[in-house]
Amino acid sequence: MVWLFSLAGILLLCFLLFCFLIAPSRRGNRTRDFFSDKRYYAHRGLHGGEIPENSLAAFEAACRAGYGIELDVHRTADNQLCVFHDRTLKRMCGVDGTVEENTLAELRTLALAGTQERIPSFDEVLTLIDGRAPLIVEIKGENRDTDVCRLTAERLRAYSGKYCVESFNPFYISWWRKHMPHDVRGILSCRMKNGKSFRGRLQDFLLSNLLLNVIARPDFLAYSIPDRGNSAFRLSRRFGGCPVGWTCRTEEEKAASENAFCVVIFEKIRPDPESLQ
Repeated sequence: MVWLFSLAGILLLCFLLFCFLIAPSRRGNRTRDFFSDKRYYAHRGLHGGEIPENSLAAFEAACRAGYGIELDVHRTADNQLCVFHDRTLKRMCGVDGTVEENTLAELRTLALAGTQERIPSFDEVLTLIDGRAPLIVEIKGENRDTDVCRLTAERLRAYSGKYCVESFNPFYISWWRKHMPHDVRGILSCRMKNGKSFRGRLQDFLLSNLLLNVIARPDFLAYSIPDRGNSAFRLSRRFGGCPVGWTCRTEEEKAASENAFCVVIFEKIRPDPESLQ
């Protein structure tokens, strides 16, 4: 009988430790206030047809349609910032190489998806939007070098519009927690299954289950809509983390996200931009 009580005690301690690790910040109400005027955010701008993702045209279209905007920020080889999603240039520009291997001037010469649009700088994007739409700024990067955070923060300190930041990288959000504590910050995650080594599988497990929230203490949880049943996500949401769903591409996914997420990042569909329900 004693061993049963000991086992129960160990399980309780493990559960309490798990709760401590995945807990979000205690600023849930403040975060919901941030998102109160927009439920729907256009993923990489309002793109489609002749308008490529993460282009000035896509951001202008989102502003005119009345949506919030989600966009991606990369550091370039010359320590500038551009707005681009992928690490490599092949899919969107048809050339080999990575963003980090090229200077901003070199990247600005590349056409996006065969259109007249070019990879924009972060400064160009901020100037274009100029507070007309709230921003979710995703900071891209896979290591612990936080220079991209410092560079992004420098630009955003001078920006008068409404913004928040997010990243898959908990070290980036930890940096933001320390250096930009008043900003709303979020962690991106999903059920990750790409790890092929022990280190990769361990990393996938930690990130999928939000176990590095302990260093980031995010205000919101940007979780993949199909993976919304994840236990760590659901529990962290109960602890006050504002749930943000990505990426909604069909009316079926939109309906499924209604009760699970306060904010939805979308593409391909056109939800009512004024809907807050």
